[in-house]
Amino acid sequence: MSTLTLAQAEAAAAGTLRHARAAGAAPLAVAVLDPGGHVVVVKREDGAGILRVEIATAKAFGALGMGMSSREIAARAERQPAFFASLAAVTGGRLAPAAGGVLVHGADGTLLGAVGASGDQSDVDEACVLAGIAAAGLA
Repeated sequence: MSTLTLAQAEAAAAGTLRHARAAGAAPLAVAVLDPGGHVVVVKREDGAGILRVEIATAKAFGALGMGMSSREIAARAERQPAFFASLAAVTGGRLAPAAGGVLVHGADGTLLGAVGASGDQSDVDEACVLAGIAAAGLA
């Protein structure tokens, strides 16, 4: 498997939102991006804030750009604030250093893209994303 299909992206997004509802999370937005950072699927639940799509996309985009989860990016940003301020400028603000953006790999280890969510606390966003990725049969 070397590409993220629309069906897989839909399944990951739906699984993310399904987990959010089961967990009682605040309304979320979820974005699924391909390896080039292009949007494959975006969903915004009723009641999700007006910036949630942009934040979810930025979490996924940052994970792709840096090759690590947005949780790891947040930890590194605390240690290297000047570098991450520059990175925010270079990406035009398309990076959100908070948990909730996770890389997606195929069974063979190929990078397929990333999923990001926003709407609740970052730890909850991330848990929903991980559940969605698993529900789609991805890693």
